[in-house]
Amino acid sequence: MEIIDLLNYNETRFNTAIALGNFDGIHIGHQQLIKTMISKSKELGIKSSLLLFKSHTKTIVDNNRPNMITNNKQKFKIAEELGIDIIYLLDFDDKIMKLSGQDFVKDIIINKMNGKLLVVGFDYRFGYKASGDSNYLMELGKKYGIDVIVLDPVYENNEIISSSSIRELIANGNIMDVLNILGRPYSIIGKVIPGKNRGNKLGFPTANIEPIDNYVIPKNGVYMTNTIIDNNRYISATNIGYNPTFNEDILKIETYILNFKGDIYGKTLEIEFLEFLRDDIKFQTKEDLIKQMKIDIEMIKLRH
Repeated sequence: MEIIDLLNYNETRFNTAIALGNFDGIHIGHQQLIKTMISKSKELGIKSSLLLFKSHTKTIVDNNRPNMITNNKQKFKIAEELGIDIIYLLDFDDKIMKLSGQDFVKDIIINKMNGKLLVVGFDYRFGYKASGDSNYLMELGKKYGIDVIVLDPVYENNEIISSSSIRELIANGNIMDVLNILGRPYSIIGKVIPGKNRGNKLGFPTANIEPIDNYVIPKNGVYMTNTIIDNNRYISATNIGYNPTFNEDILKIETYILNFKGDIYGKTLEIEFLEFLRDDIKFQTKEDLIKQMKIDIEMIKLRH
């Protein structure tokens, strides 16, 4: 898979099929859209591609960047697994934001990407102030000789799947529902930073994680997780909270990795959330906390 920055690039090598959208999470609805685009691109003998903005469009539009489900690094990995040929990257700056829908199609889709097929969701919006919808895109497609496919919404439990609904599920700790809708565990990439070394003193040395992006943080509590270090996956217990037993006031993400020994300070790792186990509880004594941690670990061993 190629990753190409469109800043100083025009695609002249071949025609492309393009899936359009923000694709935060690349949930099963997005995946259906992407798979449709890939299948159609093969029929037409053209390259399959995604157009991804380097930052969320809302960052520029209203300075209200939503917490993310997947950063671009994660999107690249998922896209490659789905079989995408090319990812084109574009800065969503003031100039791009102010393009009319027609100019977006002419300047970006045709001139920069050599697009011949566009696949979008039913709610796709484009152009200045999101003035263009999927119907207008189909009109422009006819005008410029571009095939346009608009996909119907995908439902889960009688509700339309959307990135905003997934963010809400994550924030509420509904990790199992999120796993079904994403088709994979929700994960956060973070760097291991120094902590207070309290886990060591309790007999459960933990890695203190600082997310590398503004991810949606699951609600406070203890989770069964996988921790991925250097492409190796380890079962783990991850606590999100304020360490109420010790009256701390800073939100922390701490993971205890089972069957792992080694120095990981400064490393970047990924935490996959598998199941919510319990709320973050204030214990009366340190001994009560240790007892509960042992119960949590045994539960994880049984469920893994």
